[in-house]
Amino acid sequence: MKISRSLRSQLLILYLIAIAVPILTISFVIPYYYQYQIVHQTQELTDNTLNSLSNQIGTYLQDLGRLTIVPYLNDPIIQALKLITHGQYHTADPATQLKVNHALISTLPNYLGNTRDEIAGTIIVTLNGSLYAHSRYGSATVSDYPYQQKEWYRQAVAANGKVVFIATHPQDYLTNSGVPEVFSVARLIKDPDTQEPLAVMMADADHQILDRLIRQVRFHVQSIAVITDTRGNVLYANKPVSPGMLKQINQGSAFVEGTNDSFTVVSKTIQPSGWEIHVLLSNNALRSKVRWLYAAGFLFAVGGFVLTWSLFSILSRRIVHPFQDMLRAMRQVQRGNLEVRVQPSGDDEIAQLGKAFNHMISQLNELIDREYRAVLSRRNAEYRALQSQIQPHFLYNTLNGLIGLNRLGKQKELENAILSLSSLLRYSLDAGDWVTIDEEFSFLKKYCSLQQMRFQDRVDVVINCEEEVRHYLIPKLLLQPLIENTFIHGVEPCDDPSKIEVTAKRHRHAERSYLIIAIRDTGMGFDAGKDPGKTGIGLANVRERLEISYPGSSFQLESRIGGGTRVRIMIPEEEVRRNEDSHRG
Repeated sequence: MKISRSLRSQLLILYLIAIAVPILTISFVIPYYYQYQIVHQTQELTDNTLNSLSNQIGTYLQDLGRLTIVPYLNDPIIQALKLITHGQYHTADPATQLKVNHALISTLPNYLGNTRDEIAGTIIVTLNGSLYAHSRYGSATVSDYPYQQKEWYRQAVAANGKVVFIATHPQDYLTNSGVPEVFSVARLIKDPDTQEPLAVMMADADHQILDRLIRQVRFHVQSIAVITDTRGNVLYANKPVSPGMLKQINQGSAFVEGTNDSFTVVSKTIQPSGWEIHVLLSNNALRSKVRWLYAAGFLFAVGGFVLTWSLFSILSRRIVHPFQDMLRAMRQVQRGNLEVRVQPSGDDEIAQLGKAFNHMISQLNELIDREYRAVLSRRNAEYRALQSQIQPHFLYNTLNGLIGLNRLGKQKELENAILSLSSLLRYSLDAGDWVTIDEEFSFLKKYCSLQQMRFQDRVDVVINCEEEVRHYLIPKLLLQPLIENTFIHGVEPCDDPSKIEVTAKRHRHAERSYLIIAIRDTGMGFDAGKDPGKTGIGLANVRERLEISYPGSSFQLESRIGGGTRVRIMIPEEEVRRNEDSHRG
């Protein structure tokens, strides 16, 4: 399935690039971009609106500040302040006192009240401590109130005649103010002629003016408007603001985290007061504007994936399945089944490939059949050649031995030798190509007995075969060249008695069972690096026959001059059984 997976993975990558990525882009990137544009445009619109609002509030504060110069525009008020500041009020005649009281208690408050409805009250504190206060709600002043110790009084004096904007504070100098908190403007009033300080005047304004200005503005999304003074304290907020949110605002954060929502902050400075106005745009409200677009994008993505995946699955199967059929056919061919064929449908490129594959298998089948027949013919020829070859000098020596036995009158030994030679010739010329190990070992015993007739006591031969491997089939005359080499290169050149041992057994190694055939002699030996040759088909022929008959077999030869020779053949048991089934079936 490796090719199939590779092809399918390539098709899947093509699908992801051509279909999935565009769908994801359309379904999620575009809504996100649209949300970004909405947020950006809302911020720009809010910034422009806030700029206009801050200008309105700034204009109002400037107008409020101008109210504090009213005393300069009314000479009776200035004269009244001079008399009181210089301590001349109590020594003046009743008519003068009446004018002073009328100017400070009636004229000034009425002028301010008629100018601005939101003026909650005015207060004038002369430098000698005299107090003149007016409240729109008719509240009385608190006795012994330490005006000159208050921050707003000190700020006004320090401003030296310039207007001072006072942050939100309670009218705690009145017994019943009528409003919980006010913001104010204050100014030090000076003698126009001598520039001598006369009094501090403060005008209090109700928050309703700020509320009215802010309510007139629409920010298009749910929002919170907050006005803070130069110290970061809240002057006004149309909705509650937690200390944590206020801290984030004062730190200049562009985004503020609330309890149940997060906010985008747009801020402006209100001139000339230096106050800040902040609008907190609800991110939940902003997201709600595009939530439907995300839902539509999600539905589009799901529908698009279902549709395109269905089409992809159908088309990919039509493309991949013919290749899978060819892969299965190839595996059958690998197992030796050359009769398998694919069934191409249609006349496209894949179908043409299937037809070409079928034609290739047919040609391969014919080629293998011809080659197989040629190999069988060659192997049969080799077997016949081996079976027909017994060394001339062996026959010569054997016949000489028979003549010697006859001259010595050893009729019984002569008869046995002739029978052994006849049996060897019959065995080698028999038409069969495969024999059991038991039959091959019987042949070797007869062969060795004839050789012992020549070498007498110079050689001792031991041949053993385990019972469980006697019935195993091996190629006929596979071991004869090895035994012949043993006599020629081991026993014949050695003056000392030699021993030849031939064994066959079953051995298990690395979880596999093997047939082990070992031939060992204690004769002269030879240089293993050189092919001893000149002994029938020779060792090369034995190796070739092993490789043809048992591809998984191994042939090991160890020999050294004066140290004997050892040959070890290992054949996997499953290959032995497979040949058994083939040649006995």
